[in-house]
Amino acid sequence: MQKTITTFLFCSILSYSFGQPPKKTSAYVQAQYNATMHDVTKGNNPWGIGLGFQGFLNNKTLLKPTIEVTGDIYLMDDKIYRTDSTGMPLNDVRGMITLFVGTAFCPVKNIYFSVLAGPGFLGGQTLLGIRPTFGFYCSKSQRWAGKISYLNIFNRGKVIKEDFGSLTFAVGLKLF
Repeated sequence: MQKTITTFLFCSILSYSFGQPPKKTSAYVQAQYNATMHDVTKGNNPWGIGLGFQGFLNNKTLLKPTIEVTGDIYLMDDKIYRTDSTGMPLNDVRGMITLFVGTAFCPVKNIYFSVLAGPGFLGGQTLLGIRPTFGFYCSKSQRWAGKISYLNIFNRGKVIKEDFGSLTFAVGLKLF
């Protein structure tokens, strides 16, 4: 009798663990490299590295709500003092934090396209940014992910209203 109960419990636990419905959310931690494409002080911040977190709300449609938080640091500096037309110094980008939300379009299982927007915090300013992305998963289980995206922060300078733009390459590991 005890063997029958033990076998029944073992089989029910196994069937429950293999028969779970897909998770409602998935999240990735990412390491990324940023190459500055255009900026008024591009020589002071030509590239950077950072960490990020990206979360998806999994649903049965092709559009999935997405949130992304990244923090980047720009290590290179050509040590040139740059000013605007009024003689005020132009702040270079030493670091940046972005908090973006948007939607991801998933036409097939291992590829997605997303457009995210939100605030970017850099140089003591809070500015609007946008990030279109092409993402892909490296396995069927979607444990590893990669993405290529373009970041545009609007009106970075106080006097010179130029945008900041960078190309980002990221690799992510699924947390849950």
